[in-house]
Amino acid sequence: MEKLNLGHKNIVPNSIKQVLTMLKYSLLDYVGSRRFFVLLIIVAIIAIMLTAVMAYFRPADSLASPLSFYSNWWGESSTLVIILSAVFFGGDAISGEFQNKTGYFLIGNPIRRSAIYIGKWLAALMASLAILGVFALITIGNGLYYFGLSGLPSQFLEALLFSIFYMVSALGLTFFFSSMFKSSTVAILTTVILLLFAFSLIQALVANLAHVEPWFIITYGAQIISNVLMNPYPPHVSTTSVHSAAGSIASSKAISITTYNASIFEGLMILAAYFLVTIIIGPILFERKEFT
Repeated sequence: MEKLNLGHKNIVPNSIKQVLTMLKYSLLDYVGSRRFFVLLIIVAIIAIMLTAVMAYFRPADSLASPLSFYSNWWGESSTLVIILSAVFFGGDAISGEFQNKTGYFLIGNPIRRSAIYIGKWLAALMASLAILGVFALITIGNGLYYFGLSGLPSQFLEALLFSIFYMVSALGLTFFFSSMFKSSTVAILTTVILLLFAFSLIQALVANLAHVEPWFIITYGAQIISNVLMNPYPPHVSTTSVHSAAGSIASSKAISITTYNASIFEGLMILAAYFLVTIIIGPILFERKEFT
């Protein structure tokens, strides 16, 4: 850690300067790493495949209107890009310091652990936003090709803003698990399983079996990204009946499926709550862990 020599005294940089220094070198490490280019290639492949499908098959439901195009493109794919970015840049951000023993070099300097945590988190956010920005540019490029500049709906700009909110929240959760475990593999697997599968499954079970709004699940709040691209915005609660035949038509029973949709305000509050809780508890866990 850099020190300022003033006569015979060493002035330790303040917390803000420590964060900025950590941010600088962590961001350089992220951008220059193989993982950044691997993720960039993965996102490019996803975008190219979507572009090819749109150009070759010309699906009527996607090209019926600008809003339906952005709904099918961004609403279905952006959350995957966000989760991949959070895992690639945040999965081992803190746990890797313990597993790879690199934390010994940092802790030996006059730098606060909270500065390490926040600096790395900000660097991961910037790298993730760069990846999301590339995907957004490709999305807009395709939209302009099919519908022109006048075909860029304001709902897409809202969805893009909500995606950034989800990115911030997902990174907070990822760093939380990274600070909880000393193994990068465990931290990464926990994040992937929860964000891709477990939260969605719990959300469906809570809504359909308990008939309770899953307001406490991050992926429920993140649904505002796709919902805002629908016209009209989906109702808060909707119920549909599905007939299940058990051997004969006479014995068929109606199964009630309840669907909950968070309002925009509620979705933003859920994402904000996850971010605030994880950004507070994460550094505390990091402070209490010892390098052994």
